[in-house]
Amino acid sequence: MTTTATTATTPTATAPATTPATTSATPPPAAPTRKDLVLVGHGMVGQRFLEALFEQPGAAAHWRVTVLAEENRPAYDRVRLTSWFSGTTAEELNLCPADFLARYGVELRLGDPAASIDRAARRVTTAAGHVLPYDALVLATGSYPFVPPVPGHAAEGCHVYRTLDDLEAIRADAAAARVGAVVGGGLLGLEAAGALRAMGLETHVVEFAPRLMALQVDEGGGAVLRRKIEDLGVVVHTGAGTERIDTHGDAPADDTHDGDTRADATGRVRAMALSDGTELPVDLVVFSAGVRPRDQLARDCGLPVGERGGIAVDERCRTADPHIWAIGECALAADGRVYGLVAPGYAMAETAALALAGGDAAFTGADTSTKLKLLGVDVASFGDAHGTAEGCLDVLYSNSREGVYKKLVIGADGALLGGVLVGDTEAYGVLRTLAGSGAPLSAPPEQLVLPASADAPAGPVTLPDDAVVCSCHNVTQGAIKDAVHERGCRTVPEVKKCTRAGTGCGSCVKVLDTLVTGELAAEGVEIARGLCEHFTQTRAELYEIIRVKGIDSFSRLIDEHGSGEGCDVCKPVVASILAGLGGGHILDGEQAALQDTNDHHLANLQRNGSYSVVPRVPGGEITPEGLITIGEIARDFRLYTKITGGQRIDLFGARVDQLPLIWKRLVDAGFESGHAYGKALRTVKSCVGETWCRYGVQDSVALAIELELRYRGLRAPHKLKSAVSGCARECAEAQSKDFGVIATSAGWNLYVGGNGGMTPRHADLLAADLDRETLIRTIDRFLMFYIRTADRLERTAPWLERLEGGLDHLRAVVLEDSLGICADLDELMSRHVATYRDEWAATLADPERLRRFVSFANAPDTPDPTVRFVPERGQIRPARPDEDGLVLVSGAELEVRSR
Repeated sequence: MTTTATTATTPTATAPATTPATTSATPPPAAPTRKDLVLVGHGMVGQRFLEALFEQPGAAAHWRVTVLAEENRPAYDRVRLTSWFSGTTAEELNLCPADFLARYGVELRLGDPAASIDRAARRVTTAAGHVLPYDALVLATGSYPFVPPVPGHAAEGCHVYRTLDDLEAIRADAAAARVGAVVGGGLLGLEAAGALRAMGLETHVVEFAPRLMALQVDEGGGAVLRRKIEDLGVVVHTGAGTERIDTHGDAPADDTHDGDTRADATGRVRAMALSDGTELPVDLVVFSAGVRPRDQLARDCGLPVGERGGIAVDERCRTADPHIWAIGECALAADGRVYGLVAPGYAMAETAALALAGGDAAFTGADTSTKLKLLGVDVASFGDAHGTAEGCLDVLYSNSREGVYKKLVIGADGALLGGVLVGDTEAYGVLRTLAGSGAPLSAPPEQLVLPASADAPAGPVTLPDDAVVCSCHNVTQGAIKDAVHERGCRTVPEVKKCTRAGTGCGSCVKVLDTLVTGELAAEGVEIARGLCEHFTQTRAELYEIIRVKGIDSFSRLIDEHGSGEGCDVCKPVVASILAGLGGGHILDGEQAALQDTNDHHLANLQRNGSYSVVPRVPGGEITPEGLITIGEIARDFRLYTKITGGQRIDLFGARVDQLPLIWKRLVDAGFESGHAYGKALRTVKSCVGETWCRYGVQDSVALAIELELRYRGLRAPHKLKSAVSGCARECAEAQSKDFGVIATSAGWNLYVGGNGGMTPRHADLLAADLDRETLIRTIDRFLMFYIRTADRLERTAPWLERLEGGLDHLRAVVLEDSLGICADLDELMSRHVATYRDEWAATLADPERLRRFVSFANAPDTPDPTVRFVPERGQIRPARPDEDGLVLVSGAELEVRSR
């Protein structure tokens, strides 16, 4: 049997097949012949089908699987598609583990979709002309974006919003655009609007329906949603359709858009005409007016499809042809619906996989509840959100001032049927589960929507066991209980791994945590709240103990308040707290032994054993002399150099013994540590502001420099990133940072709790139109309150979501001093600013600290000459472990040879 290797010209990922060796003349029993299964489509649902199939015993031995993918990349997370604009990479969105294909012998053909199906011969022909036989064929072709057939819809500058390639094209066009419009005010439309706004475009949303997100929210919720989105500067047009798209080619020769005289303007979008007579001067248009099932393959081969599209399937997701299945957005389910959400698609994938493995399963419908954050606005709907059930009643809470709207639909029997939440979705997980249970409410429904009782519903622990807690993977409360009681799971991560609950959209995690905690408590298991086995206190409690008692060493802390000798969990946490409270240089005495790997050498350890050097460049502002110094250092030490997204320069490939030499030259040139190695402030990114930009209304560069110099070296539970934008065009992407500032004509708006981590989150507006002094004081208090109360390795986004009372409580603490601690917070920040010292400058001045910067303990002065370096993209990188030579490891005292 031969295999096809992945090549640059044929994007095919194939698992190698092996044949057992024979050692006797008698041939072994013939192995069962594997049948051919062809999966058409490798999106989220297609990948879930593969996972579900190979979860069945013997499936890998029974099926030889080939996957035909239209895109040139494996399955990725389309739910998080918009996070790509805020820095999430395609690799981070990837859903197909690196070893998955090889492990199960799957051949993935990228960029070669199915072109036709011969049902009689049971063969699929691909776009490249390859013919594949099948014993079973699974169609997971998804959907395609609907583009209204208005004149000019194919003009240059018109896009759809469906794939990573679409996003790359949008970003490329946005660089030369000033005004963008999104056709469609649904889920993806508002995400697209958020992306355009984040890229600095004046943004319009055009929705034909009378309200935004008409399928998910009612009239009241739509009104609140519109108001909050318009407050962010997005112009909303509802009840209006797109009549035509005008281009520069249609305009008179002297017609230019705000002085636009680009030579390539002909044929590009210049305006959009709406049905209400409005004409919008736009440079870029994104169509997000809904999707249609991709069912053309089925139509062409004679499979039945629905009147409005969708491949007709039965409850086992099988088409009229017993050898062909259809799952996901391309399928018309047995209940007559085409489901456009991930959770139903996953359920269909699991149903088809079980059927192909010989099991018995049925797909009879799915939960279409959704919880989203669009343009920073929380929106959720669940169950019978529009109250279509006979005899149902509404319970409403609306607060226009706070931008909060909540509606619950209550059935005639007192059960919760569904609801709509805008502006505050904290109780979504509990409410959705209650609605799915069908059980009468145990508390008055008013208590479920009033702010004072947001945490009141404790319903999940009293629900029937068949209540679905995780709709993405159809995990019931009974399955979670079984994981705790029968399978020995003792933590939420263990339950997640065992049941898959909470690994989809994540909206059920809070309910999951409540359930697991409740079940463990029922067993009499004490829930450990402590930092680790050596401390029963949380990180926040340890912070207060150290601060109040003036403890200045780990040994004293563990003697008085802990046990044992500590571990790699508690030691770095305590080291960070001590450093943040002014406990001296992190490489002095006992503190040096507490640090994380990077802090040991004041540099980031890279995957090849070398280190990176990152000097601070506040606000991205740098002198020509400074650039020359960095360039000379990179040349002399043969370092790989890269401009980062945080407006500074990284130098990669330095050995441990070279770090002091490099930093000596940097410090002499006026640079200081950029703290890329620490859980501390990294950068405060900025645009060029009013000094250069014609849209700028404030000096963003000066403020960014001031903030970065003020908070440099501030140790925190996790790294901190910030940005300052000089106007609402948001070129510095301030709303994706832990704290971000956006200039207004009246002052500065402060946003907090955003980040680009594993679950990217837009920041929340903490305060608006602040003067400079109030802004800095508010940031001071926000940071110190976060540092005092956050858990270990908890970024500001999850901390804010976990904070009891959320944004309102944070606002009351730092602006109104509701806890009476603002004086303490101010004093802590003042102490940090007054006592800051550059760690590298202090290290270079101390021979004792410099003793740790050697590559090998037995050769401290002379680097080993057998270490080789090889070129990478014209620069230098250390040799890989599979090449001749030595490999340097952090703090290495042993020589690790590749051969």
